[in-house]
Amino acid sequence: MPALIFDCDGVLADTERNGHLPAFNRTFAEFGVPVHWSDDDYREKVLIGGGKERMASILTPDFVAANGLPADADAQRDLLAEWHKRKTAIYTELVASGALPGRPGIRRIVEAAHQAGWRLAVASTSAEPSVRAVLEHAVGEQLASGFAVFAGDIVPHKKPAPDIYLLALERMALGADDAVVIEDSGNGVRAAVSAGLRVVVTVSAYTVDEDFTGASLVVGSLGDPGEPAEVVSDPAGILPGPQVTLDDLAAVLERPRP
Repeated sequence: MPALIFDCDGVLADTERNGHLPAFNRTFAEFGVPVHWSDDDYREKVLIGGGKERMASILTPDFVAANGLPADADAQRDLLAEWHKRKTAIYTELVASGALPGRPGIRRIVEAAHQAGWRLAVASTSAEPSVRAVLEHAVGEQLASGFAVFAGDIVPHKKPAPDIYLLALERMALGADDAVVIEDSGNGVRAAVSAGLRVVVTVSAYTVDEDFTGASLVVGSLGDPGEPAEVVSDPAGILPGPQVTLDDLAAVLERPRP
């Protein structure tokens, strides 16, 4: 049976602006780190794959010296792990509070795929506890239990490298022609396309202006009743209606890669 593989952040829920950004800023404040990312700052940080990697971007030599932070690599790695562990806890608290509802069409398309016997997975560079929290909140605990989850530091290189998608294909014993990926970012598209996969993009708050070359379909969301999907581009000629359906995703698999 075919498979549907979701990215997490920006796909299952619009997590970056309402979840990760405040969690990063609260973590910096708790640890006494004089950093507070604005919305514009974070728009640049999301181009960096992985939370620890985003945090590491502040550790310039001048910043480290000015704030009495460790300069050697091993100590910095330990510090980043401590920061990131706390950030993940704050983030999962935000998810549990209901602050990050699932994006339009996510639960609908997951229900349809489950009923049709499609295999379901999430492939994300975010920490696994964060991914599982978002997934359960977006689709419900019962549907979430049927997902394979590939997340965090389980591959050597994060998106835009294809590693996480190649691992998902290997672990699920799938060929690249057997799965459709739902992504929201240019980095995610490049990762999936480099793994030989077909991609549908649901643009999110920080990614609307990114380059989605290689995607088969780009929409504002998958759509729900009263919240129609807006087609941004349709290189594969899928021609979805107001809601992207499972038949549309099956059609993506039947079309040549753009």
